[in-house]
Amino acid sequence: MLRRTRSPRLVVSAHCDLPCGVYDPAQARIEAESVKAIMEKYQDNEDLQIKEQRAELVKHHLWVLWTDYFKAPHFEKYPNLHQLFNEATKQAGAAGAKGKVDPADGQKLLDQIAEIDAIFWETKKA
Repeated sequence: MLRRTRSPRLVVSAHCDLPCGVYDPAQARIEAESVKAIMEKYQDNEDLQIKEQRAELVKHHLWVLWTDYFKAPHFEKYPNLHQLFNEATKQAGAAGAKGKVDPADGQKLLDQIAEIDAIFWETKKA
């Protein structure tokens, strides 16, 4: 009896991918530009906490695009998209921009985001 009263009576599901154009890789690019700029200024400023916070934001914005915006048809049309997101989020992490101070690592991250950006805008044309 107790189990019946605590069980949900109605199970619903929702899809949060709104057709209103709320997704955009620009925010990840902006955060990655901050990461690279901080890397370039590293010799003058040893406070890396800001760079690491921005790198976490890059990963967050990339994950949102990867998991919420891009769907199976996109991954079918662009078979390298999963790998590109995987490599970009790792490049933003400890093994890349978050853990290093070489501006080349920041540029590599920006290049990867540029590839994602190009694919993103191609999907918006469809």
